[in-house]
Amino acid sequence: MKYLALPVLAAALAAPAAGQERPSEAAGGVPAGLPDYSYAGYGFGTADIPPAPPTSIAVADHGAVPDDGLDDTKAVQRALEAARKVPGPVTLRFPSGRTQITEMLRIDRSDIVLEGTGSDAGGSELWFPRPLELVDTSPQWDELREYLVKEDKRQIEPENNIDYLFSEWSWSGGFLFTGPPDTRPVSYDGSKDVRDPVLTDGVAGRQFERTLTVADPGKLRTGQVIQLQWFATRGKDSAIIKSLYGDTELPIGSHHWTFPNRPTVSQSTRIVAISGKTVTLGDPLLHDVRPDQPAVVANWEHLTNVGIQNLAIRFPEGAAYGHHLEQGFNGIYMTGVFDGWVRNVVIDNADSGILTDNAASLTIADVTTTGDRLAHYAVHVGAVHNVLVRDLRVENPVVHPLTVNTRSTRSVFTHAQVLQGAILDQHSGSNHQNLFDDVTLRIAPKWTGGAWTWRLWEGGGAPYWKPGHGIGNTTWNARLVFDGGPAKGETLKVMSGLEGPGGTVVGISASGRPVEVDYRPTARILDSGRIPAIPSLYEYQLNRRTNRAD
Repeated sequence: MKYLALPVLAAALAAPAAGQERPSEAAGGVPAGLPDYSYAGYGFGTADIPPAPPTSIAVADHGAVPDDGLDDTKAVQRALEAARKVPGPVTLRFPSGRTQITEMLRIDRSDIVLEGTGSDAGGSELWFPRPLELVDTSPQWDELREYLVKEDKRQIEPENNIDYLFSEWSWSGGFLFTGPPDTRPVSYDGSKDVRDPVLTDGVAGRQFERTLTVADPGKLRTGQVIQLQWFATRGKDSAIIKSLYGDTELPIGSHHWTFPNRPTVSQSTRIVAISGKTVTLGDPLLHDVRPDQPAVVANWEHLTNVGIQNLAIRFPEGAAYGHHLEQGFNGIYMTGVFDGWVRNVVIDNADSGILTDNAASLTIADVTTTGDRLAHYAVHVGAVHNVLVRDLRVENPVVHPLTVNTRSTRSVFTHAQVLQGAILDQHSGSNHQNLFDDVTLRIAPKWTGGAWTWRLWEGGGAPYWKPGHGIGNTTWNARLVFDGGPAKGETLKVMSGLEGPGGTVVGISASGRPVEVDYRPTARILDSGRIPAIPSLYEYQLNRRTNRAD
């Protein structure tokens, strides 16, 4: 077993102070000091996703005719506009059969559900025959386009005669686009950053507790969704940087502190109670709030109760142009949403199935990605908090099938299956306290250097966003399956790239073969070669929190 010798992590593993709520204790086979990941998902993991609103707008009533081979875009847009005008919760209904759409559908209001009759054959199919490269040239993406040029973001593969700028659709945009009107999906140009309106200053709060003392509660109310924001006020010497990474010797990228109006860490949450200057939050604090590590309570523009369910999204067959050169066959882009969901959806032949940014408390459940085109992402979890991805099945080839990306916090992939070329992507940029849990990963071990090997963790990202992750990222019960490779009794060496400090790996199993885990930098590694006694850390923590079981 290997343990991380970091003062900050050592403090996190110590016994809690009197009255302090620790996320998990050293009991029942769960190491002490891990965050409580069970708050991920809609309603902080405990609320049921609501049924589709009974008030509905049918796209067929506005002229869409499925399966006729004609473009239904104008009819769907008319139906969407009618749904926008409904004063209360509303469902936009798609009929069985193929509905052809050649424009981006913008869902820019709360309390709306896009629903079909099912995701299987005979259900509702949304057919997108053209990529975003052709159909969306809106100025909304100009900042990203300029950023790619300024940073000279290029895919360079001399052996394939490739030397091109990245596509703006590599990690942004989708034909089903959710977000407040005129939203700025993600900040790229720091000079254009504007701080969100501050409601009050945080005064004191302890990491992993749910109470926060504020300077003035006058602008706060119970039920309000706010965003806690920690800034690197002292540059690379800021306390929040140390809270993120500990006393690591790894170089910390300058993007953590370069832009004064961009938070280093953000936590979107809901106020559940106010007593004097003490505010109770819906989920535990990501970090301490104290004079040398200040945080503000900011207003955050967002939508709520937005859902997409019971339908299939399909794109035409065709080869991929290359990694980072995607043309924009992207399914769902969910940004600026709190308490939203995607469920029972099939996405076929996408460049990226589902992309998330600047969102929180999302549940993405029972999603299957299929097709032969090499995709960039199956489900991308980026710049989000408390996102739960449950029962994802990745059948298509994907460069990053399971990914926690830049500025993702306390998000969870659980019960996922990746059927080919499986890796776990921890993408650089202050992503921390995330969990890969109870996942089945099909791999193709390689015989290199006299041993069977597989590089399971593969972190990307530019140097200005390194390291690969911060303290609290955990891999729990990753079951590796393969054809060929090591015989019974032969060891599989599972490796990583250069990831980040404060990682935990519990239960890497490989079809009964012995497993050696080589994780860099050194992580806390337990139960190599076997399935842990607790198969799902997420469910274990959720059950403990809700007193359903122990």
